[in-house]
Amino acid sequence: MSERIQKILSQWGVASRRQAETLILEGRVRLNGEIAILGQKADPTHDRLEVDGQMIQPTDRPQFVYLLLNKPIGVLSTCADPQGRPTVIDLLPRSFQTQGIYPVGRLDADSTGALLLTNDGDLTFNLTHPRHHVPKTYQVWVKGQPTDEILHQWRKGVSLDGQKTLPAKVVMIKRSASKTLLEVVLIEGRNRQIRRVADMLGHPVLKLHRVSIGALRLAPVGSASLPLGTYRSLSRVEIDDLKSRVSPNPSPVGGTVKEKRLGL
Repeated sequence: MSERIQKILSQWGVASRRQAETLILEGRVRLNGEIAILGQKADPTHDRLEVDGQMIQPTDRPQFVYLLLNKPIGVLSTCADPQGRPTVIDLLPRSFQTQGIYPVGRLDADSTGALLLTNDGDLTFNLTHPRHHVPKTYQVWVKGQPTDEILHQWRKGVSLDGQKTLPAKVVMIKRSASKTLLEVVLIEGRNRQIRRVADMLGHPVLKLHRVSIGALRLAPVGSASLPLGTYRSLSRVEIDDLKSRVSPNPSPVGGTVKEKRLGL
């Protein structure tokens, strides 16, 4: 069956959907010997599809892998770094590093916590699409003691790059003379959003740790928290929950979710 080339590359674990589009635009993908163009379709069982001169074989399609990593500080949320800095892929065993796994979204190098890794290109595309508001929960130490007025301003949204942030949940957990611990729940993920908003409001971030992505938590109920630098596989219930959050017809958590591509 013919499908768009970028979808094939994401399903085969070569790259995420957006990364695959970039590969095509850069002329690094060939279809039957010719440079492929964005939007072109192919059937991997009949057509010759190559990326950087390497042919994609139908038998190469990997099993989908879904991992939750507790990212340490100083590690980049990317697959490779030209400067040789450590990446989240370096934290995985070699057997996973060859299966086309990549991070879903990002955490700053200076931030820690929950990061989803997978080779499921469709799930990655849908989870990172702006139309889906999957909540992410953070524990954030900020400098000083933000007032109720400041926290209210953060909750209702502030202007970043000329666009107002979506409403956020911001709860004060505890404070000392010099710093305050906040729980922040976002339903969007702009670049360094929490740090930029905190700076704008006069209370720079001292430490930022993501504890959950949707219902996916570093410390599931009744279990110990995942240690920094380690990972675990997602349960079937957790996978189904993530997919239900980006499905046009959500199913109950733990139920069967019909997998299909969302139209754009």
